[in-house]
Amino acid sequence: MLDRDGFRPNVGIVLLNQRNQVFWGKRIRTHSWQFPQGGIDRGETPEQAMYRELHEEVGLQPEHVSIVARTRDWLRYEVPDRYIRRDARGHYKGQKQIWFLLQLMGYDWDLNLRATDHPEFDAWRWNDYWVPLDAVVEFKRGVYEMALTELARYLPRNDSRNRYLRSNSRGRDHDAVAFDHPPGASMELPPGATFEPDPGTNQPLLHDVKAAG
Repeated sequence: MLDRDGFRPNVGIVLLNQRNQVFWGKRIRTHSWQFPQGGIDRGETPEQAMYRELHEEVGLQPEHVSIVARTRDWLRYEVPDRYIRRDARGHYKGQKQIWFLLQLMGYDWDLNLRATDHPEFDAWRWNDYWVPLDAVVEFKRGVYEMALTELARYLPRNDSRNRYLRSNSRGRDHDAVAFDHPPGASMELPPGATFEPDPGTNQPLLHDVKAAG
């Protein structure tokens, strides 16, 4: 389903843990990392599509998360021709996205990369909020910057680094739509994960967690 300009409606998901780190997934059988995202099907609202993609790609149910905010308008990126199938070239241009900021209300072990028969990711990690800007594929970087900047003001105030994140927001400033949410649950280590100290903060860091099965 494309709009008249050749952009496919899509949702992006920024999932936070209790330290305001973001979920970062490795696309299956590649070295490419990204946020969860996916197309909006005909008849779906962006919120309905977000919950569907959240389950399909990360294995979470609505009760595992709380919506903190969403971007107010569509954010667009164009896909280079080399990434477009031959039969789609000429009419498919890229993605237009609504981004959601979610707080994980469950536990790390609720995440399941094999919730469906067609997994999107085969590994995941928690990253500091702005790290994905330096790691995502170049043609997505602009929309990542706009989304993270717009949503940064709504980061839950349970982390002393939030002031740094908000005062150092990068890129164009948008007016996101905020949602009220209850206090989150404490984070616990999922089976198979490992920790090691972060030399800069003496805080533990979660290493890549491989999908089970």
